[in-house]
Amino acid sequence: MAESYPDDGIGDRDTPAQAVPGLRPETEGTADAASRTLDVDGETFALRPNDCDGTDYTWLSGPNPGYGFGMSPTAGLSVEEHRENIRDFLAMVDPTTGRIEDD
Repeated sequence: MAESYPDDGIGDRDTPAQAVPGLRPETEGTADAASRTLDVDGETFALRPNDCDGTDYTWLSGPNPGYGFGMSPTAGLSVEEHRENIRDFLAMVDPTTGRIEDD
């Protein structure tokens, strides 16, 4: 059987990767089976439920690995409401540092 994807240096070439519908591959420990990704205005975030009935948002396409924010409660939010939370966060980020700066 021919390989469908080139070797990316991760894993064993003799063991085929298993696809999981609806999930992206893990990116440096920031996404897992409980998370989902959401693209907002050209930026990608992993959304993961937290222990406070909220959501942890990790900025996967941002300049600082693992950077993001959390919000609770978020039970029952629509995808558009999650997008608005992300847009509010991005509006506070300093474009030079990629972080929210303290005054």
